Amino acid sequence: MSRDQKFFDMYSLVIGILAVIALVIFVVAAKMTDLTQAVYTRDAAEYQAAVQERIRPVGRVYLPGEEHEAEAPTVETPAEPEPVATAMSGPQVYNTACLACHGAGIGGAPVLGDASQWVDRIAQGNDVLQQHAISGYTGSAGYMPPKGGRMDLSDGEIEAAVDYMVSESQ
Repeated sequence: MSRDQKFFDMYSLVIGILAVIALVIFVVAAKMTDLTQAVYTRDAAEYQAAVQERIRPVGRVYLPGEEHEAEAPTVETPAEPEPVATAMSGPQVYNTACLACHGAGIGGAPVLGDASQWVDRIAQGNDVLQQHAISGYTGSAGYMPPKGGRMDLSDGEIEAAVDYMVSESQ
């Protein structure tokens, strides 16, 4: 019988401890409710206004004979930001537009850094080279499309790219 009594005593002790813990939790919860109830009350005007705004109907129904003037729709057009015009440097233009042909010599394009291919062209002068690059050129060696096919580039950017390629190929 002593085993049963020992089990019953241990069981009673565990149940008692759990009951005390539950009572402590209940008291703390009740105290917290009392402390925070003044902050969050359903009778407060702010709370009621917020609820009314959330459950407000989207539209209204008017019966025949009830006239109500509709509000004119408003269209807000966002202001477009001013485009920032940043000119690319010669190396940037070369890497984005010229490299495709002048990097591998496609279509008779002189390869950047190969002085033998650039000697005759450089002898014509930078003004002629820049004009050919901007307007396009068809020669015996091949075809140079206007602005290298990149019509979005400015004349100044193309001139900077030509100056860069000439300086790298002398």
